[in-house]
Amino acid sequence: MTQAPVTPQATRRRHDREIVALAVPAFGALVAEPLFVMADSAIVGHLGTAQLAGLGVASALLTTAVSVFVFLAYATTAAVARRVGAGDLRAAVRQGMDGIWLALLIGAAVIVLLLPTAPTVVDVFGASHTAAPYATTYLRISALGIPAMLVVLAATGVLRGLQDTRTPLYVAVAGFVANAALNAGLVYGVGLGIAGSAWGTVIAQVGMAAIYLLVVVRGARRHGTSLRPDVAGIRASAQAGAPLLVRTLSLRAILMIATAVAARLGDADIAAHQIILSLWSLMAFALDAIAIAGQAVIGRYLGADDTRGARAACRRMVQWGLGVGVVLGVLVVITRPVFLSLFTGDSGVKDTALPALVIVALSQPVCGVVFVLDGVLMGAGDGPYLAWAMLLTLAVFTPAALLVPVLGGGLTALWAAMTLMMTVRMLTLWLRARSGRWLVTGASR
Repeated sequence: MTQAPVTPQATRRRHDREIVALAVPAFGALVAEPLFVMADSAIVGHLGTAQLAGLGVASALLTTAVSVFVFLAYATTAAVARRVGAGDLRAAVRQGMDGIWLALLIGAAVIVLLLPTAPTVVDVFGASHTAAPYATTYLRISALGIPAMLVVLAATGVLRGLQDTRTPLYVAVAGFVANAALNAGLVYGVGLGIAGSAWGTVIAQVGMAAIYLLVVVRGARRHGTSLRPDVAGIRASAQAGAPLLVRTLSLRAILMIATAVAARLGDADIAAHQIILSLWSLMAFALDAIAIAGQAVIGRYLGADDTRGARAACRRMVQWGLGVGVVLGVLVVITRPVFLSLFTGDSGVKDTALPALVIVALSQPVCGVVFVLDGVLMGAGDGPYLAWAMLLTLAVFTPAALLVPVLGGGLTALWAAMTLMMTVRMLTLWLRARSGRWLVTGASR
């Protein structure tokens, strides 16, 4: 008997429904995260320039400290989704609990490291003598909320693996509202200043973690899963996350190198670079939402031993990523004069940014494919390959970026190097996806 085509219209519609159902709430949750920092900045900004500068340094350090452990969400999503596909919800929740326990252990270690070293870290990061005390205060208090932040990452991965991206959206929105209200009340109502902003963020993050834990614990009890830490399971979660940690650190290094090069080009260039980077990050959230859907869906298909379904889902998601990338690129070209006016009135900065934004626009279809394939391979648990591919990308990008000021290039040349970086990523990910070596089935990889 001949088999039906692997991608009939009905199958495409089913994949589209899955992608939309998972990606749209995921995008909302992703966008809510930077709103925490924006709310803090808006409230603290009225205290004074030194306080706002201190917040800027501390929040950048805090964001970096947490973002390098994003593997807690990614690895947990893939592992839980596999067990969901295999029909073993009890093991799926158990896998999620292991990720949460790992998050708590890492969070405790970060607190122990960060509290005594906060003044030194702030100084190394270049805070002025007026801003440094405020940065240290904010960093030390906010560090107490890092375990909760990491639990939120791991628990988000649990729910994504269970094919639920709506709950993280609701929690993120509630957390943002609570954070803004607490900050305003503690900073101005109680008069705690920048310390009040830090405490407000800590309380909001702990509240979010508590809600997630309540949801996960209920699921554990419903499926008869133990809540106790399991050493073997925690070790397995750490081993699965280690390659993704390498991948994330390599990506952070690329962004730091790009910013350092832009700073060497001049004040107008670094100002324009920061504006462009903020837009690039916003568009990355839209593409990352599709990648998150890829993690959840691909893991489920492979857990169910359905390689045909995994391939079909991958193909459709790549089409989505390419299409969204084209739309984003067109929007950038059309709106770039208006967008720049929202951030600066300096004609020099605008003139520097305009041609660079054309490069950014042209690169968005490439970015769309990269984000989707990244999510697909994460969902397949193909972390070691992702780590090596990102190290290769870093090796190609670094000399290209460093040559920009040497050869007299400007910001447009730097973003051409960023596009080269994304192109290398696309090629490495496409070759892996095409090879089929990521199609490892079963409840665990």
